Amino acid sequence: MANVAVYNMEGKEVGTMELNDSVFGVEINEHLVHMAVVNQLANKRQGTQKAKTRSEVSGGGRKPWRQKGTGHARQGSTRAPQWTGGGVVFAPTPRDYSFRMNKKEKRLALKSALTSRVQENKFIVLDELKFGEIKTKNMKAVLDALNVNKALVVLADNDQNVVLSARNLEGVRTALTNTINVFDILKYNTVVTTKAAVEAIEEVYA
Repeated sequence: MANVAVYNMEGKEVGTMELNDSVFGVEINEHLVHMAVVNQLANKRQGTQKAKTRSEVSGGGRKPWRQKGTGHARQGSTRAPQWTGGGVVFAPTPRDYSFRMNKKEKRLALKSALTSRVQENKFIVLDELKFGEIKTKNMKAVLDALNVNKALVVLADNDQNVVLSARNLEGVRTALTNTINVFDILKYNTVVTTKAAVEAIEEVYA
């Protein structure tokens, strides 16, 4: 099992923690990680783009001039794509981009993302993360002490003092253990979490 250092809010090492290999030490499956990211981005797409084809544009019922003898190229309608105001050739239509992944695939992708962060030494565990008041300065001080600037902060419970203190910091996002996802883990340079959060993740995914 992998061991990681445990820090306090001042950035000092206060112990170590053993991570469960079935969650934080799996064989990284890059294909599933990529698929999970594409899945999340695709599911966010609205797919509402629309343009009219030549059959949907109004007008153009009459042939603009006779077929032969004018010196012009032959034309059948003023709503053809080459005309100003004509229809679009392969016009986009509303569609659903979303697709589903199997539950096992999702779990393995998440474990792979967490494992990659542990292997790259970008997984920081705190003994606790608690503030007596809502202050952005407090959260900034903790991240500075850990030498972290772009971080996903994972919490075991919805501590509003921590969540609101981190909200205005650029490049910092908070998440609960049941809302973490592959995209956020990879997007932010470092995962900062607490011992309680690690235990909660292991309880669900081990």
